[in-house]
Amino acid sequence: MADTGSLRQVVHSRAPLSTWFGIVLLFALFGVIVLAVIGPAPRGSDYEETRAKKRIDNLKSTREEAAKALTTYGWIDKNKGVARIPIDRAMELTIAKLAQQKPAPAGPIATPEPQPSAVPASPAPAGSPRPSAPPPTAAQPSPK
Repeated sequence: MADTGSLRQVVHSRAPLSTWFGIVLLFALFGVIVLAVIGPAPRGSDYEETRAKKRIDNLKSTREEAAKALTTYGWIDKNKGVARIPIDRAMELTIAKLAQQKPAPAGPIATPEPQPSAVPASPAPAGSPRPSAPPPTAAQPSPK
């Protein structure tokens, strides 16, 4: 009897040890997987600083191109005769053109017409039949 009791004690004592060992091994495997996934990802501020520098360079080049387009002469479409002039020169030409014109008086401000308060009865729908003759009155005898 002592042998079966000691055997049960050995079996019960080994099961929790192997279970704990399996749990620890599972967590270790999970940690290795997490490190493998997160390891190669860019870290720190170097990545963001590099992206910020690229955006700043793009912004500078775009602003330089816009300033060049607004301050220099150039052809937009040579075949059609469409050219680009500096914006300052365009404003001078526009002011000179407007100064030559006689100012036109402003038109009168139209006041809205008052709406009638009584709404007339709506006409009969297009699909409804119309009476062919007026309804008989008391003065007219109806034919029998």
